[in-house]
Amino acid sequence: MAKAQQRRLLIINVSILLSFILSPIVSISQTQEEKIREAELQAEQMQKVKITRLLDEGVDLMNDEQYEQANEKFKEVLATARVIPTDLTFFFGKNSFHLGKYEQSIDWLNKYIELKGTTGQHYQECVELLDQSNKAFLIVKEQERKEAKQILASNYQIDCGPSGKVVCPVCSGNGVIIQRGAFGDIYKTCPYSDEHGYLTCDEYNLLLRGELKPKF
Repeated sequence: MAKAQQRRLLIINVSILLSFILSPIVSISQTQEEKIREAELQAEQMQKVKITRLLDEGVDLMNDEQYEQANEKFKEVLATARVIPTDLTFFFGKNSFHLGKYEQSIDWLNKYIELKGTTGQHYQECVELLDQSNKAFLIVKEQERKEAKQILASNYQIDCGPSGKVVCPVCSGNGVIIQRGAFGDIYKTCPYSDEHGYLTCDEYNLLLRGELKPKF
């Protein structure tokens, strides 16, 4: 019985001794973890401050009609931020509109509405800009189409290379045109290419200008 009591006392004493030994180690470990976490929080806070500053500088430049410089600030935010601020989608879209980058403007303004819905601070202005961007985009595309048509309608000739042949864009070089139908596909011989799906260089240039007549 005395020996059992001695063993219990020994175990208790060892436990107490270990607690005194390990306590500073645990304390040091906790302190190090706290320091690491504190450093991470400080780094995150500094990044947020930097992003906010860049965004504000970009907005100020945009409001001063310095759109190219504002664009660089907004791009810097995109390159720096781990999580993109929602308002950046609006400002980047608005600035892109002023730069004449209408397709880009449409993409970013749509993102803002997707993220904020109708409750966003800039919702009304965003909708108005989106409408203007869409209209301007259609005008630019129509102008580009007209310019391309004018160029192709001129006397320009495209060099087809040493072979003198080009894959027919009508049949994609298949020699046949496939029409999808409800009761199956219909295959028709291409009225422009040869049996191998090629055009001569002269035929290709005529086709681009809308002057190549079908063979049948």
